[in-house]
Parts: sequence; C-alpha cells; structure tokens
Amino acid sequence: MLLRMIYDDSLAQAAWLVGCQRSREAIVIDPERDIDRYIALAASEGLKITAVAETHIHADFLSGARELAERTGATLYLSDEGDAGWKYGWLHAKKGGGSYAHRLLKHGDTFRIGGIEFQALHTPGHTPEHLCFVVTDRGGGATEPMGVFTGDFIFVGDLGRPDLLESAAGQGGTAKPSAQRLFKSLEIIRSLPEWLQIWPAHGAGSACGKSLGAVPQSTIGYERRFNAAIKSATSESAFVDFILSGQPEPPLYFARMKRDNRDGPKVLGALPVPKELAPRTLASIDARTTAIIDTRPWDAFRAGHVPGALFHPIGRSFPADVGSMVGEDEPIVLIVAPAALDEAIRMLVRIGLDDIRGWIDPAKLEEYRRGGGSLVPSTEMAITEAESFFSSPSASLLDVRRADEHAAGRIEGARQIAHTRLLAHLDELPRDRQIFVHCRSGARSARAVALLERHGFRATNLSGGYLAWEKRPAHAGGARPLGDRKVDIAP
Repeated sequence: MLLRMIYDDSLAQAAWLVGCQRSREAIVIDPERDIDRYIALAASEGLKITAVAETHIHADFLSGARELAERTGATLYLSDEGDAGWKYGWLHAKKGGGSYAHRLLKHGDTFRIGGIEFQALHTPGHTPEHLCFVVTDRGGGATEPMGVFTGDFIFVGDLGRPDLLESAAGQGGTAKPSAQRLFKSLEIIRSLPEWLQIWPAHGAGSACGKSLGAVPQSTIGYERRFNAAIKSATSESAFVDFILSGQPEPPLYFARMKRDNRDGPKVLGALPVPKELAPRTLASIDARTTAIIDTRPWDAFRAGHVPGALFHPIGRSFPADVGSMVGEDEPIVLIVAPAALDEAIRMLVRIGLDDIRGWIDPAKLEEYRRGGGSLVPSTEMAITEAESFFSSPSASLLDVRRADEHAAGRIEGARQIAHTRLLAHLDELPRDRQIFVHCRSGARSARAVALLERHGFRATNLSGGYLAWEKRPAHAGGARPLGDRKVDIAP
C-alpha cells in the first residue's frame, strides 16, 4: 500500500492518495478542484486513479471529485447518510450526458481498491452525512486495519465544528442538535483500536475547527488521551457547551461552497488561462463591477493603487479573504507578479472563482500612471495616535477581529465585525463618518479598509492594531496621519 498526503497550506487542507502497488490502482480522498496535481503524483508512482471518495460535503473549498470523475472516469464513493437536504445532486449530470460511475455508502459498507479495503463509518456532527474510512491493507496480508481517514470528524487536537450548517449555511437552530450528534459519534472512537493512525482532512489554520494541531496525523489512542474536545465529553451538556464556544466566524464564502458541493461544482476541464492585459486597459475597467485584486505588499498598495482595487497579498489567507470579499459572479482582474500567477489562479478556482479576465504585472503600474491612469492612496494612522479621534461624532471605530478576540479585550465603543464577514454587513456601517479600522496587528484591517474604500466608505487603517493599543502610554494623544492623505473627520 502507498499513502501520500497532498497538502494545501492556504486552506490547511489535506487530500490523500492511496495506491495498491499490486493492481496499480489508486484512490484520492477529499480532492480539491485543481486535479492535475493528483494525476501527476499518481503517474509518478506508476498508478492510475480509478476511484475518488469524499468524507463529506465540504464548506471551505470546492470539491474536485466531479472534476476527477470527468477526467479519469474514476468511480465515486460518496455518502448516502444524512437528511434529504444534504444528498449529492449532480451524480446523474455528467457533462456529456448520463451518470457518473458511483456508489453511495451507508454505515458499515465496504469497498476495495485493488487489495486495499475501505469501510465507511457514519460519523455525523460536523455534517449530517459525514463518513470516515477505515483502511485495511488486505493485499499486503493484514487482517486488521492500519488507520482511518477521519475527514472533518477527528483532527489532531480537535474535532470538526458542528455549527457550520447554522453559522455558514444559514440553517437556524441546527448547531446544538449537530453538537449532540457529534457527541454520540464519539462512541465510534471508543470502539476503534488505539493503534489506528488518523489521517484528517485539515490542519492548523483551518476554519473547520477552533484549535487544530500542526501535526499532520496522529493515532486514536493519542487523541483519546490528549484531544481537548474529546476530553471535554464527560457529559453531553459539557461537550455541547465546549464544542460550540469560541468557534471563529466562518468566512462568508462557506455557504456557497456547501451549496455548490452539494448541487455540483462546475466542471473546469482545465485551469483558466487569463491573458496578460496592457496597463492602459486598467483605466477602462470599472472596479465597481470587476474585482481588481492587487497582490502587492501593503506599503505599496497604500502608497497608490487603482481606485476601487482590493488588497489581497498572496499568502495563506488569500483564498478565505478573497472568497469573503468578492462576489461569486464577479469577474476578476489580478495585479500579480508573473511568478505568483499560477498560485493565485489555483487558490481562486479552489473556492469557485473562475472568471479571471486577465492579469497585469505590478511592475507595469508605473506605465499605467504615466499614461494618465489614476493611483490613489489609502489612509493609515498608528492606533496609539488615533485615540483622540475615537470620541468624535464624525468618527466610527470598527474592530475586524474575530468575536472571541473582541470579547477577550476591546477598545470601548468599537463595533465588531470579522473581516471575513464584513461584506455582508456594509449596510450597517455609517457613510457619513470616517471609519477607523483595527485588528490585532494591522493586516486584516488593511484588507477591510480596501473593501470599504471600494464600496464608497471613508476608512483609515490603524497600524499596530490592538497589540499596539495594549502597549500604549497612559495618555497617548495627537493625530499624525501616516498615509498620503490626511484624515479629515470634521462634521
């Protein structure tokens, strides 16, 4: 048996390739949408992908299961558990007509890829249909299992959050019942051998839990002893209270992923190949209807950017941030270095943003400016120097940290909206005031300021964030703008 993890740092997501070295067949579990990576890895090991499985209908990325079935003809192994609202709706909608080769699984069902046996275990809680897959290498002579693909059920150090149907998909009143189902699913952990390895679908940084570990795999026995969420299950009520408290606000795009993964992700066929645009064309792009995503560092963006552009540097938060600030039907133009173009495209298609109309090298923005194109600055002020403005009737203070961060310590009078939920709350913000925006250090608030500017608000980023606020002198005062525009909050 061959086992390989294919990890996406930006979404903290793990797909798994399992191959039978005798039959030369392979299965991919929980693939993302840019499937060329899995096909190339399988080929490098002399394997052919003949099967694809999913542990559940994902919320944080667009599944590549349909894409792989189209490209390779692989058989799909998917859950048939859960309620009627969370059944796969695309299995009979093959692109050329007809149905995909598939098998729907119930609790206890088994299937084989070559000599490797997979047994499905229904583990609801994170989602109603969630499955785990226990793996036994019978072709290698094993009579007992080696490990279990736990999806978003068991993580290293945590369990999959049970509130997403309510907090992300908008199904009110489902969080507590889902947590109760998750508690009952823990009985399955107690029935499994301690030596079993666990291979989860996420690691540290994922929004599918609140305290995932940075170790890629663990064992059932270790998690029983040291996983805080499992240890909290001294009673159902104690577990429900623990697992629902402190969960971060889900990024805004999660609801769309749930819907599209259930109803059927669009078949790409190949990654988009956007054309390089001449710098002069920027002047003709309406940033109100086309999302211009500027990936330069904040200092460069702040000094001067295309009016209405969004600030999203390439990094681990790129897909979650862009997915939360760009509408699903918006065309996209990237301002991105050529070396980072492929990475940016992949991160966008993984969250279903495929309409990438073109890209421009940041080095050519000066050519755009020389040709008469406008570059506007953003305003920034040190948070320790802005205190005198906070009490002004012409100012408003916005905290874009998570709710749990805000609860742990906040500036009096600040309104809290997580930056990944901000787009849905723009109508609640004042347009007749200067909005001072802060986060923990100034990074998330910079993204929020660009979003607010795109939508016509007057916004100032507070550099240093809450960390600097906590360290400020007792009587910090004054107001010295650090950007290229002065802050004018006069009535």
